[in-house]
Parts: sequence; structure tokens; C-alpha cells
Amino acid sequence: MKSFVLMLGALLLAAATAGSSASRAAELPRVLILGDSISIGYTPFVKAGLKDVAEVIRPAETCSGTTHGVAQLDKWLALGNGKWDVIHFNFGLHDLKRVNAATGAASRNPEDPRQAELPKYETQLTAITDRLKKTGARLIYAATTPVPAAKLNPHRDPEDVVRYNAVAARVMKERGVIVNDLYAFALPRLSEIQRPMNVHFTDAGSQALAAEVVSAIKKALP
Repeated sequence: MKSFVLMLGALLLAAATAGSSASRAAELPRVLILGDSISIGYTPFVKAGLKDVAEVIRPAETCSGTTHGVAQLDKWLALGNGKWDVIHFNFGLHDLKRVNAATGAASRNPEDPRQAELPKYETQLTAITDRLKKTGARLIYAATTPVPAAKLNPHRDPEDVVRYNAVAARVMKERGVIVNDLYAFALPRLSEIQRPMNVHFTDAGSQALAAEVVSAIKKALP
């Protein structure tokens, strides 16, 4: 009988602890991360860095460029309970890549058009930002990270990153949105944190970017 009472007590304690943990999780501020595959790399480290501080959610898919973003934004905003305290977002790396004019497929040819030329990028990024502002969340825009001066598939021009970031910075300034300048952070240390001949980052590089993201989000949390 004594062993049964002890076992019952342990079960009740475990249930109470689980309930308390679930309650704490439900009370945490909610953070949505939107972005390309660079954000896929750093999100696990962001989640670890904000453990017990905020609930971090990111769509399972890459958010790709602004054309895809405009079409999918409401779906992403509805994730979980659809209420967000902070949204950390980025679009650009896909917009500036070259694509086949006829098929839209990724292209190595620098003479092919970009997925979204600058005027279209600005229009669509503006629409995305204005929609995000309607959520009432604190917004943080992440500057697009540098691309190496190498033959990439698809082709990307390093100077396009500068041009697209400049347009994004202006859009954000006009709307009072914080900019997390991951471009400036990554540029002087690319040889240390970026994969060779690649737009993506090593695990250590993703962890370094995550530290910048965590810092920006913590400052924006309620």
C-alpha cells in the first residue's frame, strides 16, 4: 500500500510539473522567423538561445523570394495561434538570383533576368512589410547576407546584394522597422563562416548569425 501511495504521488507530481511547464510555454512571447535557407540554418540556434525566453516558430519551407512571400504570407502568419509578439523576417537572396526568362528555373547565365527586379522587389517587400505591421508585432528586418564572388548556380551578383539591401533599408526606415544588419556582420568574416563557393554558412557560421538574431529579438521582446 505504501509503495502504491508513493507511486501515485510521483505520478501526480509529474503531471503537475508537466502542466506547469505547458503553462509557462503558453505564457512565453511568440516569435515568428521568416526567411530563406539562411534562416533555416540559424533558426535551431535561435530557438536554443531563446529557450525559456520566447517560443520561436518558423515555416518548414524556405520562404523564398518576395513573389512567393506575398502569396504565402497569410498562411505563415496563421501558424500556431496566429498571434505574434516579434517577427524577424528577410527577403532578397532569391529575388536577386538569375532565372530563365521563359521557365523561371534557376539559371547560371548572368544575362538572364533576376527573379524579381528591383522595382518589383520594392513593391512586393513593401506589401509584405505593411501586412506584417498590421499584426501589431514588433518587426525586425534582416539584411540579406553576402554572396561570394564566384560562379554560382543560380548566378548571383555580389553587388546586387548591396543594391537590394539598400532598397530594403529604405522601405524599413520609412515604416519604422528595425534592421538587423546581418550583411555588415557577415561580410568581414565570410572566409571564416561561409561555405566555400556557396551562399550558405557552416554550422559555426549559422551559430554566429543566430547570436545576432537572438540579440535583436531579445531587445524587441515585450
